[in-house]
Amino acid sequence: MRIGVPKEIKPQEHRVALIPGGVGRLVESGHEVRIESGAGDGSGLSDSDYKKAGAVPVSTDEVWAESELIVKVKEPQPEEWPRIRKDQVLFTFFHFASSKTLTEAMLRSGATCIAYETVATDEGFHPILTPMSEIAGRLAVLHGTRFLEKTGGGKGQLICGVPGVRSGHVVILGGGTVGESAAKVASGLEARVTILDIDLERLRYLEDVLPMNVSTLYASKDNILQMLEQADLVIGGVHRSGSRTPHLVSRKDLKRIKPGSVLVDVAIDQGGCFESSRPTTHAEPVYEEEGVLHYCVANMPGCVPRTSTYALTNATIDLVALLADRGVERAVSQRADLQRGLNIIDGNLVHSAVAQAHGMRLVPIEDLLK
Repeated sequence: MRIGVPKEIKPQEHRVALIPGGVGRLVESGHEVRIESGAGDGSGLSDSDYKKAGAVPVSTDEVWAESELIVKVKEPQPEEWPRIRKDQVLFTFFHFASSKTLTEAMLRSGATCIAYETVATDEGFHPILTPMSEIAGRLAVLHGTRFLEKTGGGKGQLICGVPGVRSGHVVILGGGTVGESAAKVASGLEARVTILDIDLERLRYLEDVLPMNVSTLYASKDNILQMLEQADLVIGGVHRSGSRTPHLVSRKDLKRIKPGSVLVDVAIDQGGCFESSRPTTHAEPVYEEEGVLHYCVANMPGCVPRTSTYALTNATIDLVALLADRGVERAVSQRADLQRGLNIIDGNLVHSAVAQAHGMRLVPIEDLLK
């Protein structure tokens, strides 16, 4: 199979979908890999590194025109949409539930779209999303504390405090991968940390594995509002597979938060868990509403590509190899987790959460896979 790796063009996205080691594995299996020249530069990977692994560096036009399977990091951008063909398979993060425009564009293209974020095991584990969530959770604390500084626009709060002065309070909405990762970093910085979730078993687990400066709380509306009044840094890490994220903090709730505090919405790819959230970029990461700074960068791991590119390829390479070896229909028949990643097949929407998010017609996946 001919596999294409385009250069990411989303603003400040420095990751690349495959490292040379992954390319080498595919080439050894008899596949051809076309990589757009310069695609790995942001991750410190040169065209010569890819050539040594057996890839062929090509132009933008060639990588799209000559490839049957396109492997990316982020969703296709509007300028890439005209390049997508009916007979292509796209394997990348899509987050369709947050964008009806993107969903409609991919339906029109007739391509088959497999979304990293909805690949899931029977137990509900998301093997591709998880490493990016781990990175985003860690970054949420690091970036949030930077913008709490007066020079960053915040209130001037040192999150760890000093002897005789209380440390800052980090409130985390959601006790999943993002929340746990954020709590590890925040607690390591000696902040006071509170995690809220509605899954009591998950809260029991977090109580057992996290340090004593982390407490847990059931995520009732009253408890969320109380924590907002105490928080210096609020991290939104709620996730629903394939669905738009619910708003846990309304715009009017912002008035409860102390001026100069920071909200970090890690769920912004899926629409965000704060009503006042809107996507930002690494170039202009924050904005202020009701005296509260909002950090809503939609591709947080893109700022640490030397880490996140390798973590992403570790999670995707087995599935990329399976798709290349067997083709879509045989691959998804063998792997239920990969089948859950199917969102669009030949211009048909087959993911129920996306269809529900946009009020679109759902086609049963069984009708299309024989």
